[in-house]
Amino acid sequence: MKTIKRLTYHRGVVLIISMIFVLIFSVLAVSMATISGVNIQIAENQHNADCTRACAESGLEVIRFWLNQLSIPATTAPSQRLNQIESSLQNTLTAGGITNIDPNYDGSRITISTVTLDSPSQQSFSAVITQVDPNTLQVDVNGVCGSLTRKVTVNYKFIASAHTVFDYGVATRGPLSLSGNVELETINVAVGASVYIESQNSNLALSITGNSQIAGNVSIVNPIANVYLQGAKAGIGDQTGQAAITNHVSFGAPATEFPAPNPSHFEPYTTSIIDSATNTTLNATYDNVRIAAGTNPTFSGQVAFRGIVFIETPNVVTFQGNTTITGLVIGNGDVEDNSGTNKISFLGNVTSYAVSQLPNEDKFTTIKTLTGTCLMAPGFAVSFGGNFHTLNGVIAANGIKFYGNAGGTVNGSIINYSDSQMELTGNSDLYITALGTTNIPAGFESEITLRYEPSSYSEVAF
Repeated sequence: MKTIKRLTYHRGVVLIISMIFVLIFSVLAVSMATISGVNIQIAENQHNADCTRACAESGLEVIRFWLNQLSIPATTAPSQRLNQIESSLQNTLTAGGITNIDPNYDGSRITISTVTLDSPSQQSFSAVITQVDPNTLQVDVNGVCGSLTRKVTVNYKFIASAHTVFDYGVATRGPLSLSGNVELETINVAVGASVYIESQNSNLALSITGNSQIAGNVSIVNPIANVYLQGAKAGIGDQTGQAAITNHVSFGAPATEFPAPNPSHFEPYTTSIIDSATNTTLNATYDNVRIAAGTNPTFSGQVAFRGIVFIETPNVVTFQGNTTITGLVIGNGDVEDNSGTNKISFLGNVTSYAVSQLPNEDKFTTIKTLTGTCLMAPGFAVSFGGNFHTLNGVIAANGIKFYGNAGGTVNGSIINYSDSQMELTGNSDLYITALGTTNIPAGFESEITLRYEPSSYSEVAF
């Protein structure tokens, strides 16, 4: 009987212990289930937070892509930059067929309303662009995922872009031909005697014949272009033959932007006019003069021009006698006009002086600050056939030719906007002293671009 009692006692203890363990495991199971549920909720919250950040950064990259393509004229007043950005952005989006990004400028900020990224998960972004100071643009992008929102803020700086064509002695969109005894040289060979050629419409980018030479290096944008050298002395970089091409010519060079000429900048300074009633065969001095459209004058006497010579289109203007220019010659044509209908020809002797040499008179006070340009004539074919000692500033036109005994010093780059061939021929040397990109000549509009500032990045979660 005692043995039976001991067995019954032990079985009761085991049952109680088992119930305790069942209770403990039940509590653990409930705890683990609760913890798992919390972890799932945390993971979901983290996922939604990451989605809002991803939406905000997606919007940031979209806007960054478009802003990186924008540029505005450097002459744009700081108070008008935001308006110009909205207009440029809208034009770019329209040209690209982008309809889901709709910038709206209200006078103080540009707002981009909700752009849907994924409808089922309610993912989208919106943005606000404001100008916080004359040199800084702030972009706020709100990313949305469901009910959560995260804002990403970055800044952009307004940066004046440089036009590297001014780093070349000669820059031409069309091919370049040197023939005869022309030498293109300077003190700073790397700048003044260097040549930039696009020649996208012609594989014969550069032709040098006779005894002509280029002292510097040549950069050709067309990757399949070729160079033709004929003559024992025809060379580039003090070398002749294939060695000159191998060592001093780059094919497939990066394209650079040509500066936009703005002839209208000079028009307000004109105070007198030359028209069909003007006798241009006489000796005369002209101050801040406008040559009326359709006049087609030939100046055959001893003439002096002081200040601005503003030539309207259409016109064929010929300087046949001895011409002295203290100032700037401006042609008011279209930079896309390569027809050669409008012409400026210098057949006689030309003497050029910088604007700093103008008299100290009120009518020249502002003009004396317009440095760096000698002749700006978009839409005009310009030729020099007579003698000149110095041309004080950049020469820019749609078609340029130096021939005969035309030679001397050009204190600035020679820029050809035309796809047609630029010709340097004759018996005289051109000595070019390029200004470089640090000195943008008067009337050429540099541009302002936007530079992303990574260090300005910040996030705000709502």
